[in-house]
Amino acid sequence: MLTQESVYEVTQQDRRFVGAHLLVAIAALSVGSLFGPLQAFEWSGLDLYGLLEPIGLGDYYKGLTIHGVLNALVWTTFFITGFFTLVMIAGLKRPLRYPGLNRAGFYTMVVGLVMAAIPILTGAASVLYTFYPPLQASWAFYLGLTLVVVGSWIEGYGFYLTMAEWRRDNPHTRSPFIVLAALITMVMWQIATLGIAVEILTMLLPAALGLIDGTDPELGRTLFWFTGHPLVYFWLLPAYLSWYGMLPKQAGGKLFSDTLARLAFWLFLLLSIPVGFHHQFADPGVPVGWKYIHSILTYGVAFPSMLTLFTVVASLEYAARKRGGQGLLGWIRALPWGNPVVSAQLLAGILFMFGGIGGITNASYSVNLVIHNTAWVPGHFHLTVASAVTLSFFGISYWLIPYVTGKPLWKEKWATVVNWTWFVGMMIFSNAMHVLGLLGAPRRTELGQAPYVPDEWSGHLFRMSVGGAILLVGVALFVVIAARTAFQKERFGPGEGVEFPIAVSMRDPQLTPLWLDRFKPWLIATVVLIVVAYGPQLFEQFSNASFNSPPISP
Repeated sequence: MLTQESVYEVTQQDRRFVGAHLLVAIAALSVGSLFGPLQAFEWSGLDLYGLLEPIGLGDYYKGLTIHGVLNALVWTTFFITGFFTLVMIAGLKRPLRYPGLNRAGFYTMVVGLVMAAIPILTGAASVLYTFYPPLQASWAFYLGLTLVVVGSWIEGYGFYLTMAEWRRDNPHTRSPFIVLAALITMVMWQIATLGIAVEILTMLLPAALGLIDGTDPELGRTLFWFTGHPLVYFWLLPAYLSWYGMLPKQAGGKLFSDTLARLAFWLFLLLSIPVGFHHQFADPGVPVGWKYIHSILTYGVAFPSMLTLFTVVASLEYAARKRGGQGLLGWIRALPWGNPVVSAQLLAGILFMFGGIGGITNASYSVNLVIHNTAWVPGHFHLTVASAVTLSFFGISYWLIPYVTGKPLWKEKWATVVNWTWFVGMMIFSNAMHVLGLLGAPRRTELGQAPYVPDEWSGHLFRMSVGGAILLVGVALFVVIAARTAFQKERFGPGEGVEFPIAVSMRDPQLTPLWLDRFKPWLIATVVLIVVAYGPQLFEQFSNASFNSPPISP
């Protein structure tokens, strides 16, 4: 006999709610992505910011802030919470336990976005997305960002309560992998964002309101990077969820190992937070011993990435050989490269392999001192958030938008062109940035008119502009495809449509060890490791904090 849960269908109301997240996310991406290429053009001497002067957007640092906040924070957070909403509903085959709670979280995020956007657009918050003190923005910027984070927390609480209800009804059943992966990501996010919440509420917001005279830059950077590095995994893990739990089915195969997939996500929760000091190797106030500990833990977090590489590639090889692929590497050609959903994620994975290698370089103390605060660093994270994440989100969007709208993907072949355009553009762009970093080109700096730019940088600066132009074409095409898909009149006919993709594991998930399906031991281990790796330093920095660095309003 079929239970109510086994026949539950995602409702139109659910789909519209997910679609609202995607609308905000893609709108943020479309605006934020305009300013990335403008910066690349400026570096090669082609300053187009003057064209935006009549509407008040002609400032380099205002543009850089818009690019960072909208692309790295808004596009990702709204897309992830919307995607996870559908993962929870379709994965558990039941509605959200308290849908009003999730809607409250979404509207809180929207209010925060508007509140933060106003001072950015008016030039009162040109502090970049890292907003290091003593740089000071409008109080509305800090409060707005806080509301975006709090809204995402509220949506996470809605997920937890839905899972708790499912667990009560299924006490001896292993949770679906995609649901567990989404929950682990939200738990990691809520723990990690405690750092930035403390920084804003105890230092930045009071300083902006005039309640305290100044800030402590070192403490501010430490609290920011408590959040800043795991933020990368908040971006990456939804892509990994798709690579593990959806891509194998979309490629025509199965998940190689449910056990390894769960283990990788738990290790990301355990290891992704206590690594922030590797971003502060050049900060003299952090003792060398603590930098060493965080460096070792950073190398440790590469292990679940290796697990991901092995498991996802094994799943794809299985799919390709089922499709007739042969040979040691010849099976790669048998993958469905013409399917834009698949090719986007395959190309994202290739780009991320280069990004992962760069991450190991960043974790090395001696090498990091060479590339610290150079163009190498944005070159690296454009291979992570702008490639592994954004290109994977493109691929997810190609089935997600049709799923929530009931309308077929507009110009499927164009979507494949988007994937390759982004891949080629990013290879040119990021390679140029890496080389410029090795040559000493600084980040966060206008180089187009800088008198100290040597001739050996010129060719690479030009390549950056070429790559940026190609990326602009790619993202513009993606936005057009997404919009035309959502707003076209054509709908799927009876019996047509897009199914929610869940990859079946080669081994029954019920055989997965119980300790890989329970939160308590992993949460305890995570908190203990954070306390060990951060506790003494945070205690010392708070004890010796001096809020006497006067604010600087750019």
